[in-house]
Amino acid sequence: MIELYDQVCQECSQLITKRYSTSFSLGIRLFDQKLRSPIYAIYGFVRFADEIVDTFHNHDKRKLLAEFRGDTFKSIESQISLNPVLNAFQKVVRDYDIDQEYISAFLDSMAMDLDYDVRYDQALYDKYIYGSAEVVGLMCLKVFLKGEPEDFEELKPSAMALGSAFQKINFLRDLKDDYVNKGRTYFPEVDIECFTDADKKEIEKDIEKDFLFGYQGITDLPKTARFGVFIAYVFYFKLFKKIKSTTFSTILQKRVRIKNRHKAYLLAKYSLKNKFNLI
Repeated sequence: MIELYDQVCQECSQLITKRYSTSFSLGIRLFDQKLRSPIYAIYGFVRFADEIVDTFHNHDKRKLLAEFRGDTFKSIESQISLNPVLNAFQKVVRDYDIDQEYISAFLDSMAMDLDYDVRYDQALYDKYIYGSAEVVGLMCLKVFLKGEPEDFEELKPSAMALGSAFQKINFLRDLKDDYVNKGRTYFPEVDIECFTDADKKEIEKDIEKDFLFGYQGITDLPKTARFGVFIAYVFYFKLFKKIKSTTFSTILQKRVRIKNRHKAYLLAKYSLKNKFNLI
């Protein structure tokens, strides 16, 4: 039965999410049951594309990413794939009418990571943020607001801002690995060798604006999705506060993290507040 195959594919994406991201796994588990499978499928797709460019060092990454891209659109067209991640994803694309331009933009940003000598100006930075993060937020918003195009258009800017905030925090958190190990510097017109805490503060101001705008959209999400997105916001905002209190030199030496036990505390704290409609 094809239903069993689809279920197994969905479970593969769920496993990928749980193994790669505790934060997103916790957030997804707080969604209404009907939202979890499609969001797992979206995460599984973006995670595997990211893995190609970030970890497949002994293989031809450019070729693999091109094949993954071709297989993605082929699966959407044929409505099936023997790749379980793509099979789960193509079903979500069709069921929730996800714009294929979002998928192209995402894969374009992944391809940008294959060119290690790229020096990002503002235009390239904005393009990368849009493709790597903002469109992922829009894919998820399509799931949250299925059949409600007017609400989607209204919440689209805030969803993009939240995705942008998350990605920029990732850039700061992963600065050591990106710069030292991968030779990447995403922030525009930035020379890491001459980077100062004052430069870091300017980037943080930009992230704070994205966070503020993104939060406004969370409050207007349907209840089926609101608390799950809010918890992801809380985790990232706590990480952001920790990064703000950490010097740039320290960030270049180690990766700033929020410990799992603190995430559990935050989840318990805000779950209680949510129960009494205090969020």
